[in-house]
Amino acid sequence: MKALTIIWIALPLFIGFSIYLLPKIARYLALGVSIFSLGYALTVFNLDSSLELNLLDSFGVILLIDDLSSFFILTNALVTLAVLFYCWQTDKTAFFYTQIIILHGSVNAAFICADFISLYVALEVISIAAFLLISYSRSDRSIWVGLRYLFVSNIAMLFYLVGAVLVYQSHHSFGFAGLKGSPPEAIALIFLGLLAKGGIFVSGLWLPLTHSESETPVSAMLSGVVVKAGVYPLIRCALMVSEVDPVVRFFGVGTALLGVSYAVFEKDSKRMLAFHTVSQIGFILAAPEVGGFYALTHGLVKSALFLIAGVLPSRNFKELKHLPINTTIWIALVMASFSISGFPLLSGFGAKVLTMKSLLPWQVIAMNIAALGTAISFAKFIFLPHAKTGDGKVKLGFWGAMILLLGGLIIANGIYYEAYSLNNIIKPLITIFLGWLAYLFVFQKISIKLSRSPEEFEHLVGAMILVLMFLFTLVLSPGIRGVIG
Repeated sequence: MKALTIIWIALPLFIGFSIYLLPKIARYLALGVSIFSLGYALTVFNLDSSLELNLLDSFGVILLIDDLSSFFILTNALVTLAVLFYCWQTDKTAFFYTQIIILHGSVNAAFICADFISLYVALEVISIAAFLLISYSRSDRSIWVGLRYLFVSNIAMLFYLVGAVLVYQSHHSFGFAGLKGSPPEAIALIFLGLLAKGGIFVSGLWLPLTHSESETPVSAMLSGVVVKAGVYPLIRCALMVSEVDPVVRFFGVGTALLGVSYAVFEKDSKRMLAFHTVSQIGFILAAPEVGGFYALTHGLVKSALFLIAGVLPSRNFKELKHLPINTTIWIALVMASFSISGFPLLSGFGAKVLTMKSLLPWQVIAMNIAALGTAISFAKFIFLPHAKTGDGKVKLGFWGAMILLLGGLIIANGIYYEAYSLNNIIKPLITIFLGWLAYLFVFQKISIKLSRSPEEFEHLVGAMILVLMFLFTLVLSPGIRGVIG
C-alpha cells in the first residue's frame, strides 16, 4: 500500500509536466490520472486502519491517510473527473489540462499532510496552479482576479511559514501535534494562514470574486476541492490537539453565518454560490469529527451547482425569472439545491443531520439559522421557471459530469443511513419549508445590495491583521492555555 501511495502522489505531477510533450492526448492523460486517483480513493476509503509515512523522522515530516483524509481524497478524485468530463468537448489546451492535473496532485498531497512544512509546499503549489487556471482566459479581468488571489495567498502563507518555524523551534518537529506546547504566536500565525487559504470568516472574503469570475470548470475546482486544502489541516489539528477544537468550531459558526448573510441577498447566481462556499465551509468546521463526510457532500454538490450555473441563460436571478431554462437542466439544479438544503434521499441530508448532532450546545441556534438561510438562498434556484426547450450550450460532457456528481450524492446518502428516523426527517423538512416561505413572501420582494468594499484588496489585507489580533486574544484566553503550555 505504501508503494501505491507514493505512485499516487507522484503520478499527477509526472503526467502533468509530461502533457506538454504529448498535447494531442492531453485530455486522455488527464483522464487516466483522474481514474487512477479515483481507484486509489476507493481503496483508501475501505481501509481498516490508517497508513502513516514518516518521510523525515528527525524533522517530523509525516503523511497520514485515515478515515478523515479518505473523504477529502475521494472528493478531489470525483470533482476532478467531473470537470474533465465537462471540458471534454471544449477547446481547452494542453496547458489547461496540465494545470488541472498538477492542481489535483497538489491538493491530494495537502489532504494527507500531518506536518506543517510539507503542507506549506503543497499549498504553495496549489496557489500557483490555481492562479494559472484563474487567469487562463488571459483577459485583463481574469489576470487581475488571479493576481489578487495570488497576492492574498502569498501574504497568508508568509504568516503561516513564520508560525511553522516557531513550532519547529519549540519541538524540533513540524508535526501538527507540535501545536500543543508551542508559543501562542505560532498558533495564531498558522491559523491565520489556513483561515485565509480556506476562505474562512472575514479572511476569506477574497473568495466570492475569485470563484464567481473564474471560468465555470475552474470555479467548480476552486469551490469543490481547492479551498478544502486550507480546511483539512484545521480539522486535523482540532482532532489531534483538543484544546484548539473550540477555536475551530468558533470560526465554523462565524463563517457559516457570514457567508449565508451575504448569500440570501445576492442577485448574481455565481456570487451566491461563492458565498455559500464560505458558509458551507463553516458547517465543515463547526463539527470537526464529522467534517470529512460534510466535505465530500459539499464538494460534489457545489461543483455540480457551478457547472450548472455555467449553462444557465443568465447569471442574474431577475433575468432568470423571465428566461425559462431547460426542464432537464432544472431537474439537475433542483436535485443539487435539495441536497445542499438538507432534503432527504440525498447525502446533504445525512451530512447535515450528522453535523447538527455533533454540535456543542452554544452552536445550535446559530447553525440552525445558517441552515434556514441556506434553504432561503437555494429557493432562488428551485422556483425558477422551466420549459421543454433546447439549449445549444449543453454538451454531452456536461451530462457525464452531472451523472457522476449527482449520482455520487445519491450513493453517498448510504454512508449515514441511520439518519433516516422520523425526528431527523421532520426537522430538515420544516427548516426547508420555512426557508421557502421566507423567500416567497419576504426575500424575493426585497432588494438589498450589500457593500463590496470588504472584498477590495487593501481591505482584505487589513482584515488579516484584525483576524490575527483576534486569534492572539483567543489563544491567550484561559481555555486555550493548555495548548501553549
